[in-house]
Amino acid sequence: MVGVSDKQPRRGPYVCGIDAALDVVGGKWKGLILWELSAHGVRRFAELRRGIPGVSEKMLTQHLREMEHDGLVTREVHAEVPPRVEYSLTEHGAALNAALDSLGEWGLARIEREKLDTVTVEIPG
Repeated sequence: MVGVSDKQPRRGPYVCGIDAALDVVGGKWKGLILWELSAHGVRRFAELRRGIPGVSEKMLTQHLREMEHDGLVTREVHAEVPPRVEYSLTEHGAALNAALDSLGEWGLARIEREKLDTVTVEIPG
């Protein structure tokens, strides 16, 4: 198994900007992590996991570490007992999420056009 510290980013050569962007957001859960942090702001690990149906603890941890390494997410550890760890988007992550808005609109139109199933996530509050 390859750990996050062993992950070698492609870092080009890239064919186009989309190629370079997908190098950072590739992965089944990264788009949903971006969306969750954008929609709800600062989140603890368990809150993220509840907000992303189907993601395992292992995959969420791996993707968060990669996103932190790529400068998309900030991980803040608070010196409390028990420890409290919070995740939020960096300015770079927020800019990427804004760039993905058009893609999200395209996806919603596809869901409607093809009558695809969706999942409703209820956030306790």
